[in-house]
Formats: sequence, structure tokens, C-alpha cells
Amino acid sequence: MTVYFIGAGPGDPELLTLKAARLIAACPVCLYAGSLVPEEVVSIAPEGARVLDTAPMHLDETHAEIVKAHEKGQDVARVHSGDPSLYGAIAEQIRRLKADGIDYEIIPGVPAYTAAAAALGQELTVPEVAQSIVLTRMSMKSTGMPAGETLENFGRTGTTLAIHLGIRALREIERQLIPHYGAECPVAVIYRVGWPDQLILRGTLGDIRAKVRDAKITRTALILLGPALSDDHGFPDSALYDAAKPHVLRPKVKV
Repeated sequence: MTVYFIGAGPGDPELLTLKAARLIAACPVCLYAGSLVPEEVVSIAPEGARVLDTAPMHLDETHAEIVKAHEKGQDVARVHSGDPSLYGAIAEQIRRLKADGIDYEIIPGVPAYTAAAAALGQELTVPEVAQSIVLTRMSMKSTGMPAGETLENFGRTGTTLAIHLGIRALREIERQLIPHYGAECPVAVIYRVGWPDQLILRGTLGDIRAKVRDAKITRTALILLGPALSDDHGFPDSALYDAAKPHVLRPKVKV
């Protein structure tokens, strides 16, 4: 018996990996986060499967379901949104599985920030503009952030930031980041990326809060910001395909 932590992607069922779809379609028990994973994703579970929405359940209840399946020798598809390694709350589940001697495997999925970049039609790492991405979140009413992991510290990098759980903290985001990025820094808010009601708002650090307020967005949104989101930074072509810069797979300079 194995518990499969499956990344379902941000919402579009077509972004499921082939492996994820195969396992969901095969496991007799399926536990999924219904507030973030569309029912269409788990509709491929086998006929007669025990399919439970874990949104109203607490950790001990979900683990009890897994233990029951383990006692019956049944594999479990534990379906999470995005990629399980990012804010998937799987570490605490894995700790309990290890304590009970239950095998598990992690199946990666499309994370929200990559789906958001695709929806924006942009690259997040632009030559000589931004070559790193910081994935972070605001604490708000959820688990606190470790010491040192502050927006102010990340803002000093000047690179692309992907901020989760921050849509209700835009005033604080402005306060901490405008000194580093400036009020004109481009920002994109992507609401429910990959879902039928997906909405994209573009603006700057100085005006995005008003746009979000007018759109009445209060949850399930990712914030991307940084100079890489600009259309007018005049970046150079990368060296990878530069005819004047040979590399091991293209050793000769073409003239």
C-alpha cells in the first residue's frame, strides 16, 4: 500500500501529468483539497472509489482515513493543488506516515507561479534584469514566517517575487517593497489561475491595491512582481543561442 501525494496543478485539469492522472484513476481511495482542486480532477477516480473532500477535515481525520486504507491494503491518491512541495502541508503528513510505517511517493505538479507566468505570456527570468525567483508568502493568520524571511530582506535582491497568501496584505507589501522596487515596479495579480473564472490584474506597486479592491479579490490569488514583468527594459539576448558565443553543443562560431 502506498500514499501518493499528487500535484494536481493550479486548476486546469489538462495540466495534470500523465502519471498523476494514471494514479488518480487507479487508487481506490482519493483524498483531495476541494477548495483548491476541481472536482473534475478527481472525477477520473475508479468506480466505487472512496473520494473525500478534505477541506472540512483536520489533519488527524485525514490521517485516520489513510490508516484505514493501509489496513485494507488500498493505495491512496492524496491530491493537492499546484505542486506538493510548495505550501502543500505534506511534511506534517509524511511525519505521521513514517511513524506508522506507511509508504509514500510524491508526484510533482505544475506550480501556480509557472501557470501564472504562462497566463501572463512572460518569462520570469530575463537576461541582466532578473535571474532568480523568490517564492514566499505572507503569514497573516496562517503559520508565522521564520526569522529573516521577510519581504524587506527579499526585496533587497530586486529580483522577481512570487507572493502567496498576500492578497489581503497589499498595504504591507507596498510598505516593505516600494523602498526597494519603487512605486512604478510592475505587478501582476492572478486570481484562480487555470480555473474558468481566472482573472489577471496588471498594475504597479503604487496602484495595484486599488485595482484589487475594485475587483473585489480577497483570496486565491498569486502576486508576481519585479522588473522582469516590464515590457520596456531593453534586455539583451541570452548567450545560449548567441552565434558569437560557442559552447560544448555548438563549438564553432558561425560567420
